Amino acid sequence: MPLSRLDRYLFSLILLPLLATLIIAAMLLLLDKMLRLFDFVVNEGGPISVVWRLLGNSFPEYLGLGIPVGLLIGILLAFRKLALSSELDAMRAVGISYVRMLRVPYGYALALSGLTLIIVGFIQPVTRYAYDGLEFELRSGALGASIGVGEFVTVAEGTTLRVEESRDNGSDLRGIFLNSRDDRGRTATATASRGTFLSTDDPDIILLRLTEGTLVHDGPNQPEPRVLSFENYDLAIPLPEITVFRARGADGDRLELTLPELSQAAGERQDLTAYERRRIEANFHRRLVQVFVPFVIPLLAIALSVPPKRSSSAVGVFAALIILVVYNEVSESAERMGGAGDVPIALSQWGTFAAFSLMCIWFFYVLAFRPAGQPIGILEAAVARIAKPIRAAIRWVRMKLRQRRSAAAA
Repeated sequence: MPLSRLDRYLFSLILLPLLATLIIAAMLLLLDKMLRLFDFVVNEGGPISVVWRLLGNSFPEYLGLGIPVGLLIGILLAFRKLALSSELDAMRAVGISYVRMLRVPYGYALALSGLTLIIVGFIQPVTRYAYDGLEFELRSGALGASIGVGEFVTVAEGTTLRVEESRDNGSDLRGIFLNSRDDRGRTATATASRGTFLSTDDPDIILLRLTEGTLVHDGPNQPEPRVLSFENYDLAIPLPEITVFRARGADGDRLELTLPELSQAAGERQDLTAYERRRIEANFHRRLVQVFVPFVIPLLAIALSVPPKRSSSAVGVFAALIILVVYNEVSESAERMGGAGDVPIALSQWGTFAAFSLMCIWFFYVLAFRPAGQPIGILEAAVARIAKPIRAAIRWVRMKLRQRRSAAAA
């Protein structure tokens, strides 16, 4: 069905704040995590490039969190602009109802609901597993710890290496000192002006090629060390054995399973305990609920975007954000309680969602179908009632302080 001029106008008004909110929210969350990842990678001695891989695997998780907020802010700001510029009044005057205006917001909701299904149902589990795998490889040394210039680094069991200078991302090493000791107490100490690491046919062996140096062999059965000068010398270094990372979802980690795998694990896997099954089932229902949340956000956003007449109050914007954040926290708590067996799993998730949906529907009903209905007016009246005694208390405190200052001056 072709979009009318009104629909195209609403589409453009919603699009920019929606995309801006998604990008800004994701970037802020990623920047906060980036500092901790840099510290972690540096402490583990890994390459800095792994930070970007870790951040890339974190992005779907933050995008899933940002979609409801982005949709809410996009619709809120679009309809608030229409209300403050009196365009909304003009639309209402020519017979365009609030229900008719829902067409474009629900088009966005449908698209973002499908995107949420793909992200939380299939992409997040895979990227979370990849993130944990990178952390494991970094800790175990499978990513290849960087060789710090001027530091003694254990590159293999019994083998210590120190370099004075590193060029071309570590492919050209200068000023090399190497000491190796075997199980029988024999040692080999080498100094070289240059060196480089080379791969071999054996994946468990790496070759260190030294150039222009001196090699000293010593051992308990040798009366004196043997000294050898060389132009080129190849030293085979055995790599340490690295434990293989577990399979995805092998330990019953519900966050690493896709939606079909969650459904299958809850009913078929016999290696899981009752507690793990409940957690899997609770997470399955929470992910399904996340897919349906975008369909009620337009009702909340439109209802709280229209300020009272002769008012430009932004109470509705803050109230909508607080309501969404509180709902998300309650939903997470319901998942934990359902997984622990404290409440029925389906009831805890779908009951919370039903309560949230009914509140959004009621807000929209008050705005769209009640004469002079104003959900924000109700909120502002409540805020005013709460703020009145607070302002009175502040005035009383200020009066007492003035009296004390006057008494002290006298």
